[in-house]
Amino acid sequence: MNGFLSILPLILIRFGVLNILNKNALKRAAFFTPMIGKEKVALWFYQVSNILILLYPFFLKIKIGSYWFYVGLVIYALGILLCLVSVLDFAKPAENGINLKGLYQVSRNPMYVTYFIYFLGCTVLTQSWILFAILIVFQISAHWIILSEERWCMKEFGQEYIRYMNKVRRYI
Repeated sequence: MNGFLSILPLILIRFGVLNILNKNALKRAAFFTPMIGKEKVALWFYQVSNILILLYPFFLKIKIGSYWFYVGLVIYALGILLCLVSVLDFAKPAENGINLKGLYQVSRNPMYVTYFIYFLGCTVLTQSWILFAILIVFQISAHWIILSEERWCMKEFGQEYIRYMNKVRRYI
């Protein structure tokens, strides 16, 4: 089975479900906050790794029947479920635009965490060390993107976001 099939649920959730629930949410999800210093380099790595993580599975096969297949399937299914929940939560911000409910009560960045779990499942399903390396670059660069987003949120939402930061961990 072609590895690209493992990417289809993410595309449907990220672009289909999010757009159906809230057209502004898709626009918000595509918004990159202003970057400074190393964050600009991280954005470049993030974008390239994002493209690779979506396209490289075209060249991979999902290896069915092995122990790793079942481990990967569990991680992958968990990633799909959490990704769907995080997108549903993201689509319903408070009136002022800040997300504080659902998975956002556990992590300030649940979509990034769930993407990691999802792509880790894809990596295990395909048993690809190259895809795993791309995932690591993706996740490290996401950390710098998150730093810029949090700086922007502090400026945009002020004390409300700072209180939220003190209450909820980042997990990346």
